[in-house]
Amino acid sequence: MEDCVFCKIIKGEIPSEKVYEDEDILAFNDINPAAPIHVLIIPKKHIKNLMEFKPEDYKLMEKILATVQKVAQKVGVDEKGFRLISNCGPDSGQEVMHVHFHLLAGRKMGPKIVH
Repeated sequence: MEDCVFCKIIKGEIPSEKVYEDEDILAFNDINPAAPIHVLIIPKKHIKNLMEFKPEDYKLMEKILATVQKVAQKVGVDEKGFRLISNCGPDSGQEVMHVHFHLLAGRKMGPKIVH
């Protein structure tokens, strides 16, 4: 998508602090972190949100989940824990309409997710 900020980051048109990258996935630090560690994990293929995944994209979802594990290990939170969030649609608070996952860590998080 031409106006998608994440697509622009993938193309290198907008700089990012990369944590992980391969041919299908990009993980980078959020510029407005909600926790001491806040990494965004996105597929390079533009998919609007979780509801837009098609059967041919299911292998990509598997790869995203494997990347979550790699990123957690790389940033050192695989043992202590992290929170993984994907907002889906406007009522959820999804601001960028490109499916993405927030890996949040680096502090103790309470059980309450909604404020």
